[in-house]
Amino acid sequence: MEIFHGVLYGFQVALQPINLLYCFVGVFIGTLVGVLPGLGPAAAIALLLPSTFAASPVSAIIMLAGIYYGAMYGGSTTSILVNIPGEAASVVTCLDGHAMARQGRAGAALGIAAFGSFIAGTLSVVALTFLAPFLARVTLRFGPPEYFALMVLGLTLLTYFARESTVKALMMAAVGLLCGTVGQDTISGRFRFAFGIRTLEDGLGLVPLIMGLFGISEVLLNLEQRQQPKEIFAPPTKGLLPTREDWRASTMPILRGSVLGFFLGILPGAGAIIASFASYAVEKRASRHPERFGAGAIEGVAGPEAANNAAAGGAFIPLLTLGIPANAVMAILLGALMIHGLQPGPLLVKQAPDVFWGIITSMYIGNAMLLVLNLPLIPMWARLLRVPYTVMYPLILLFCLIGAYSVGNNIGDGIVMWVFGIVGYLLKKFDYEGAPLILAMVIGPMMEEALRQSLILSTGSFAIFVSRPISAGFLLVSGFLLLFPMLRRDIEMSRA
Repeated sequence: MEIFHGVLYGFQVALQPINLLYCFVGVFIGTLVGVLPGLGPAAAIALLLPSTFAASPVSAIIMLAGIYYGAMYGGSTTSILVNIPGEAASVVTCLDGHAMARQGRAGAALGIAAFGSFIAGTLSVVALTFLAPFLARVTLRFGPPEYFALMVLGLTLLTYFARESTVKALMMAAVGLLCGTVGQDTISGRFRFAFGIRTLEDGLGLVPLIMGLFGISEVLLNLEQRQQPKEIFAPPTKGLLPTREDWRASTMPILRGSVLGFFLGILPGAGAIIASFASYAVEKRASRHPERFGAGAIEGVAGPEAANNAAAGGAFIPLLTLGIPANAVMAILLGALMIHGLQPGPLLVKQAPDVFWGIITSMYIGNAMLLVLNLPLIPMWARLLRVPYTVMYPLILLFCLIGAYSVGNNIGDGIVMWVFGIVGYLLKKFDYEGAPLILAMVIGPMMEEALRQSLILSTGSFAIFVSRPISAGFLLVSGFLLLFPMLRRDIEMSRA
C-alpha cells in the first residue's frame, strides 16, 4: 500500500502545470538530441544543466531525465531514414530499419520503433516503481564500510563492462578519482592540487568538465571527419501504424527486449548500447528465419528499440536507491541532484519524496508524450537532418561557452571546459572512454568520505571492510571481476 500512496503522491507532483511543462520540454529536446547525429544525451544534459538552476529540484530533474529517455526515442528516426544512428544505442536499428526504408516500409519501421519504445518504457517504469522503494529500504541498513565497498563495486562494474580495454577504463577511473580530489579537503580544510589557481580551489566544476568531455570533443571529432553526402528517404505520410502481421512478429521481441533491457540497464556500465546489441542477438537466435536479419526484419527493429528504452528506465534504480550512477548520463544526473542540495541514495525517498516519486511518475507521462510527439513530427525531424553540420556546430560551441560561464560567472570554468574538450577529443581518438572518468569524479569524494568514516569507526583498522559480510561480499565480487579477464586469458593461452 505504501507504494501506491507514493505513486499517487508522485502523480500529484508530476501533474502540476509547471512540472508538466518541464517534462514536455525535456522529452521534446531529448527527441531532438536523438535525431541530431553527434550530440548525444550526455552532452545535451550537461549543456542544459545551468538552465535548471532557477527551477525547483523536482522540475529540474524531471526535465533532465526526459532528455535522457527522450533521446532513446529520437535515435531511431535517423537510423531508419538516413542510416546514421542519432544516438549510440540506436546503432543496431540501422541494420534492419534502413533496410526496411529501402523496401518502402519506412513507415512500418518508424511506427513499430515508436510503439515498441512506448511499451518498453512504460514497463520499465512499472518495474522501477516497485523495485526502487524496496531497494531503498534494504540499503538503509548500510553503513560507511558498505557504502565504500558498494562504490568500489560500481567503479569495477563500469570498467568491467567497458567497450574498450579494461586497463584503459581503470586508468580513466583513476584519473576521475584524482579530479575529484581537486579543491578544498572537507575534513582538514587544506587545498589540494589547486596550484594557487583560484578556479581550482573550489574544485573542478562538473558542468564545464562534462561539457568539454562530451560536447566540445564531439564537435571537434565531427569537424575532423569529412562530411559524406547523406541519402535521406522522404518521411512517410501514411502507413505509420504497424499492420496486424507486424504486431504478430514484434510482440514477443518487444516483451523480451523490455525485460532484457531493464535488467541490463541496472548494471553499471552495461546500459542501452549493450542492451540493444544483446536484444538483437537474442531475436536473431530465436527467429526461425535468421537470414532475414540485416535485410529488413521488423523484429530487428522492435527488439533493440524496446531494449534501449527499457534500459533507460532501469538505469534510474541504482541512481535513486544507491546513489550509484549506471552510466555517464546518470553520473551527470547525480551531479545535478547534488547541485540542487539533494543526496541520492536510500534516504532520498524519506528526505525528498516529491523528487523521488515525482521523477518516477513523470516518466509515465513523458512516455505518453513521446508517443504523441514522435509520429506526427517525423517529417519535421527529416527536414532538420538536411541542415549542414557546419551551421550547427558554431551554435553548439556558443551554448557550451554560455553554459560553462553561467554556472559561476567565472572565466576559469570556460578554460576548464576547453581543456577537457581537447582531452576528450584525444581520449576518443585513442579509444579511451569518458564514462569511468565522470563516474569516478562524481563518487570519488563520497568514496573518500566513506573510507575516512569507516577508518574512524575501526580506529584505523582496514579489517572493518572484510569483517562485515555485505562490504566483504562487494569487495570479493569486485576483486573477481578485476581478476577474471586475466584468468580467462591465461586459460585460453594454456589451451592454445
